[in-house]
Amino acid sequence: MEEKMNNIVLVPTDFSDVCANAISQAAAAAEFLQYKVCVLHVIDKNTKAYLKNVGLDKSNIDERLAAIADNVEKKHKVEVEVIAKEGNIFKTISDVAKEIGANLVFLGTHGKVGMQKLTGSFALKVVTSSPVPVIVVQKRSFEKGYHNIVLPITSDSGPWEKTKWAAYIAKKFKAKIIIYQLFGEKIDLAVKQITSHFDKNDIDYSIKVAEKSSNFSKQVIDYATSNNADLIMIMTNPEKGVATFILGTYDEQMIFNTSQIPVLCVNPRKLNWEKIVSY
Repeated sequence: MEEKMNNIVLVPTDFSDVCANAISQAAAAAEFLQYKVCVLHVIDKNTKAYLKNVGLDKSNIDERLAAIADNVEKKHKVEVEVIAKEGNIFKTISDVAKEIGANLVFLGTHGKVGMQKLTGSFALKVVTSSPVPVIVVQKRSFEKGYHNIVLPITSDSGPWEKTKWAAYIAKKFKAKIIIYQLFGEKIDLAVKQITSHFDKNDIDYSIKVAEKSSNFSKQVIDYATSNNADLIMIMTNPEKGVATFILGTYDEQMIFNTSQIPVLCVNPRKLNWEKIVSY
């Protein structure tokens, strides 16, 4: 079944500073993309425990969301919708993304701060359950869009999805893509497919071949850091026989990179690109 997209950026919040940063980045991206922003708070057991401890009710959540919407609309020229919905962060974020037809999810991840502790395996589970790409952000702020994107290529699988999303983001943000590839004939073939599509669509790109080292993720992060990349783009792998996706150690190192560069995570999905992408 194809997912419907409605030019919306979804950003969950637990009202922590890192989620505020995710909202700021989502709003800045929405300005570039001419999308609407939807700010979501999932009312789970952590929220309920917090409200009980401070002697407040759900209206406090509504008030905080309304204040966020007001602030974002004043700062950015975007429409903002807010949603407070009971559930759990793993399923509800994905469900809301489908319901509203979100194109992208921005996810703030942090240490054990805030109501819902969107960190480590919690954040990874949100990423792999998402029906659309997730941009994972940490505390570092990026206010001027994404103009220098690193695209690691580690295998010849899934080049079409990687290629389409990379071209889509690059065109929307007028960005340059640095293809950072492993050494090998099969990888070279995948890169040839990718660059052929980039050439046809006037995407600015360059290619960097990694050194023959076992720590590819460290090479990518070091390169992205030294070249002032604003975004790293990775792709998850589908588990065989099931409709879920997995992230390996390599992906985790990328997502939680110490330079705090945002990471765009793509789960391969069946999408009607004619409807959602116009270069």
